[in-house]
Amino acid sequence: MPVTGNQIKAARALAGMDQKQLADAAGVGINTIRNFEKWNDQIVRGRLDTMNNIYAALADVGVVFLEDSQASTDGIGVRMVRKP
Repeated sequence: MPVTGNQIKAARALAGMDQKQLADAAGVGINTIRNFEKWNDQIVRGRLDTMNNIYAALADVGVVFLEDSQASTDGIGVRMVRKP
């Protein structure tokens, strides 16, 4: 699923992680997280395996990414489905 830099940043904040913690959990460099978050409201373009690692690291702590059709308001978002 395509995600924006803002979604990654919001998901990380929901999870209570800093950029280094997310990078370590996802097995990517901290600069990867920094660069992805700089995309702001644009869809992040990255390697599929890198994106999957970030999704998995955030899913492990209960974060899910929402598409337009899933968000309770206009637009995309993130949600915490369980407490870590």
